[in-house]
Amino acid sequence: MKVVVQRVKKAKVTVDGQVTGEIGQGLLLLVGIKVGDTEAEADFIADKISGLRIFEDDDQKMNLSVKDVGGEILSVSQFTLYGDVSKGRRPNFMEAAKPHDAERLYTYFNEKLRANGLPVETGVFGAMMAVELINDGPVTIIVEK
Repeated sequence: MKVVVQRVKKAKVTVDGQVTGEIGQGLLLLVGIKVGDTEAEADFIADKISGLRIFEDDDQKMNLSVKDVGGEILSVSQFTLYGDVSKGRRPNFMEAAKPHDAERLYTYFNEKLRANGLPVETGVFGAMMAVELINDGPVTIIVEK
């Protein structure tokens, strides 16, 4: 499982012109699930992200988590994180989990974040989505398990 974490001032995702998820200050998560990922990986990453100290305190040091600042999560499924371009120029997505398995684990991951006390908005799994964000920093971290 791989998640690109972006600290944002605000973000939203739309599908067919309809907003499906929108947040203010918080984290935009681009979530990739690979073949063989389980709830154990989702638990680890959800817990890591929930406590990830990438927001600045009063001394301008990254000491605060998304929970500490009252932030929100916008979680967007992104199978293309497992696009392998080591051969040729066209990505190979063989490492990405099959849609049924990925959607189940993606849903589980979002519920785990909610259980950790975070408000979570989402895109639509498998849909063509437009993601808008104002990156804060910019701060971008990759969390993998």
